Amino acid sequence: MTTKTFAASIATLLLLATAILPIQARAEDDDTDILSEARILHDPAIPTVGNAEGDITIVEYFDYQCPYCRKISPELAKVVRDDGHVRLVFKDWPIFGGASIYAARLTLAARYQDKFAEAHEALISLHDKLSEAKVDAALSGAGIDLARAKADLAAKHADIDAVLARNHEQATGLGFRGTPAFIIGHFRIPGVPNAQAFKQAIADARAAASAK
Repeated sequence: MTTKTFAASIATLLLLATAILPIQARAEDDDTDILSEARILHDPAIPTVGNAEGDITIVEYFDYQCPYCRKISPELAKVVRDDGHVRLVFKDWPIFGGASIYAARLTLAARYQDKFAEAHEALISLHDKLSEAKVDAALSGAGIDLARAKADLAAKHADIDAVLARNHEQATGLGFRGTPAFIIGHFRIPGVPNAQAFKQAIADARAAASAK
């Protein structure tokens, strides 16, 4: 093991030891509590990817212009794909300005044509600073009917903005200070976990669930 590898391993252990914090117990059936388990893990207005029937849910609070969100996306996707039993929920938290808000709104509008996953992948894969024109081009290139997405955004504007407001309130209520930030099972994980840290957190979440 090289010094660099050893340091990376220690960093991963420190991440797991200091950053995994249990979510405060909240009433699951309280629809008015924005921080309830149901509202965080199972918001019906937000599509899921991965295994919809998975035994563990990962929630990511992210921004399409966040460089760390972009960097971690392929690793997270591979972990979810290799595990096969993880439900993944992307919660837009557009804190990088107007272009991020535009991207979040239009991606959520793409769900009405069953293209949320394609829209998300198209935007999170970009490496440039976003503009409305770049968002439009990326979505069109991914097969999104842009005219329909904009029409759905106009028609569902209040619903979509309500989703973004809930995401913001949850992220700040959970004590997150920036993107990316994660919920894995019933644990809060701020920062940028690597693949091994994701796997360990998933294993810990499963162990905690089975111990109930």
